[in-house]
Amino acid sequence: MPLTQLINDYLAGPGILRQAVAGMSHEQLLARPIPGKWSTLEVVCHVADFDIVYADRIKRVVAENEPTILSGDPDVFAARLAYHERAPEEELLLIELVRKQVARILRTLKPEDFQRRGIHSKSGR
Repeated sequence: MPLTQLINDYLAGPGILRQAVAGMSHEQLLARPIPGKWSTLEVVCHVADFDIVYADRIKRVVAENEPTILSGDPDVFAARLAYHERAPEEELLLIELVRKQVARILRTLKPEDFQRRGIHSKSGR
């Protein structure tokens, strides 16, 4: 798949997520229809939090030579970052803005820049 299409798909993600939650009540966003699984709001907050993490990773790989990329535990984020107190619209806007910024950066890169890599703190290269 061409890089342009991958970047376009990346940019389309927030709209797909926005459509998926459109019209949901606050109660529906907080509901856990499957016991032990995350609510819809928790999923939206997770995407917002980890899009920031992934944006940082992308920027480090582009800017630095084989940078260390820190791991993050999604369950710890969910437990400690007030997911059920957060506003879904703010989270969706954050996702959209982060992706727009990263896509703008990605579009300036040469094909060989996409071969760069980082070293994950747990998984390695």
